[in-house]
Amino acid sequence: MSPTSILRIALPGPIRSLFDYLPPIDQGETLIPGIRLQVPFGRTSRCGVLIEIDTWSKLPAARLKRIESVIDRTPLLDEAHLAFLLWAANYYQHPLGDVVFHAFPVRLRKGQLPTSATAKGWRLTPAGAAVDPTLLHRAYRQAAILTRLKTHPEGLVQQQLIEQCGDCRPSLRSLREKQWIEPCEIGLAPTLAVDPAPSPVLSEAQSQAVNQVAEQFNRFKAFLLDGVTGSGKTEVYLNLIEQVLQQGQQVLVLVPEIGLTPQLVRRFEQRLGLTVTLLHSGLSDGERERAWLAAGRAEARLLVGTRSAIFTPMPRLGLIIVDEEHDLSYKQQEGFRYSARDLAVVRARRTGCPILLGSATPSLESLHNSQLSRYRRIPLLERVGKARLPKMEIIDIRSSRLEGGLSPVLISRINSGLRAGEQVMLFLNRRGYAPLVTCHACGWLSDCPRCDARMTLHLVSKLLWCHHCGHQQKIPSACPSCGSPDLRPLGQGTERLESALTRLFPDHSVARIDRDSTSRKGSLEKLLKEIRAGHHDLLIGTQMLAKGHHFPNVTLVGLLDVDQGLFGADYRAAERMAQLIIQVAGRAGRAEKPGRVLIQTRHPDHPLLQTLILRGYSTFAQDALAERQLASLPPFSYQALLRAESTRQEDPINFLTEAATAGRALQATDGLEFWGPVPAPMERRAGKIRAHLLVQVTDRAQLHRWLDQWTLRLAELPGASKVRWSLDVDPQEML
Repeated sequence: MSPTSILRIALPGPIRSLFDYLPPIDQGETLIPGIRLQVPFGRTSRCGVLIEIDTWSKLPAARLKRIESVIDRTPLLDEAHLAFLLWAANYYQHPLGDVVFHAFPVRLRKGQLPTSATAKGWRLTPAGAAVDPTLLHRAYRQAAILTRLKTHPEGLVQQQLIEQCGDCRPSLRSLREKQWIEPCEIGLAPTLAVDPAPSPVLSEAQSQAVNQVAEQFNRFKAFLLDGVTGSGKTEVYLNLIEQVLQQGQQVLVLVPEIGLTPQLVRRFEQRLGLTVTLLHSGLSDGERERAWLAAGRAEARLLVGTRSAIFTPMPRLGLIIVDEEHDLSYKQQEGFRYSARDLAVVRARRTGCPILLGSATPSLESLHNSQLSRYRRIPLLERVGKARLPKMEIIDIRSSRLEGGLSPVLISRINSGLRAGEQVMLFLNRRGYAPLVTCHACGWLSDCPRCDARMTLHLVSKLLWCHHCGHQQKIPSACPSCGSPDLRPLGQGTERLESALTRLFPDHSVARIDRDSTSRKGSLEKLLKEIRAGHHDLLIGTQMLAKGHHFPNVTLVGLLDVDQGLFGADYRAAERMAQLIIQVAGRAGRAEKPGRVLIQTRHPDHPLLQTLILRGYSTFAQDALAERQLASLPPFSYQALLRAESTRQEDPINFLTEAATAGRALQATDGLEFWGPVPAPMERRAGKIRAHLLVQVTDRAQLHRWLDQWTLRLAELPGASKVRWSLDVDPQEML
């Protein structure tokens, strides 16, 4: 390399420019973009990524420093992947350095060398292989471990066993003491299972869906698999994945939440006969790094992950699947505010492979893209086998006396279902015991001292807890305002509902699934297994239980409080509520037994509820799209939301006023609208005062040309140093 070469390097941080450095004097090998370098920065040194090599710099050569050392001999990010990250940084107006380092696992961001190509795991000994797991009646977890290891004679990483069998570390110790298992080193490359399960016969609609996508292998095409709950979308995924793997290519499957991965992974492994590689926040740093490296070396052929997995290098990528594509979890809400679903479409286009977006309640954006022929819509209108869509019914609770949040009609239906030996699922999207505590004497409310919000009562942990900023405090024994001991909880949470069901149906087991009850590693998978095994008759859940789960014996689903979502300030509130109702309703009647869905409401005539029940989600979506078009709201326009926060009341509004003035002074853009600045819907959060400025235009290209100029001006504004600001392109939430 010429000593006059200029290395342009991305460093993590808020600065949007690259940094110029000189190569080391004694550098004898070619440096390639995508490698990591240790560089001097101020009085310290940092890990950076080489983006490009040039022959000139804006700075004089005397001011340029030389890199300290080369960390990687071969690039961790190839040229195509770097170009994808650059596109993402430009589109979302985020510093390239932050975007590039967001793509790395934690250790690699710090400049450490990649981990070994193997991981510690467990395998059967000859004695363990001879044991029949079905005979271990009193040690079901040991039996589960032996069953899993019998299908993987080469062994499994301990974390995989924990994800599939629950927190089984004590059982692993017991099995080792019995000399039935032994420690081993597991290679990162996926291995074949002993006995892959045969594929079921596809329905005609499923076969047509598979054929349509398969015809586009090795070229870009976006598909929207619009299938009702229980229509067999996963079987379509499996057939396509199988074909892509047979061609020696890789597959990326995105799922919205960790809770959906265990059952999906188990089903994939049983059917495909290979070990699925996982990538999500529930893994340790080392496990995430090994998965990331295996995918980058094309050793991991099937990668299943949450939104950040979209940035994983996969040199032989042949198919991308986005399950539950409508889910808000695909949008990162802090820092680098990207949409994994939208980036998946971009990555498929740049790679030249098909992408399949699947949902029973497609987003309005995806439906609009299908109407414009950008996506090809593939409908699956019927459930597989003998299963039928559940019947939905509204329960008017305006004049009803509720017991634990349950109406007499719902209690009667629950009782009938339990007598028939069936399971009942109740949905309440509010964890904790009650959403607030009040003093009956003076009216004091459990306000959060740092937010414009109430603190939720968590009776199990004996805490008042703000779900917005995380502030916690012990439950007071008397009113902090007047000293009265008469403090009362108001409203319903999942803890209170669990208590009510235990009292009303003492002979039936209750399982509560929310973030509190599943906080321990492996606890969610344990609960789901117990539910499928019929150990629990009554199921209580938040959104964690609303989607993707298959419980054949659930015939009745009750939605306890949908009213909170019917009148949201956000224009997307109706869409989100409709999707949630349909997704929850889809848990009922998924086998041969008919299902029924009961919706408790004080607004039985609400148009959203009437449309969903009488005409279905598809009609609701078309009506909602028509309303959006009349109002010129997305997807018929494009938005960017500038947020600002400060500890001082006036600073956010002042900065956003400066930003709006600077934006209007830029080159005129037809139809550009400024909404605000205004206080945020929750103005005070975590001790900060927050405000918003929304920018909207009907042409996406115009918006981004304007944003390229505006973003550069924002950092130079006088008020920028007094606030913390962020830009959210294509915002999904206004909170």
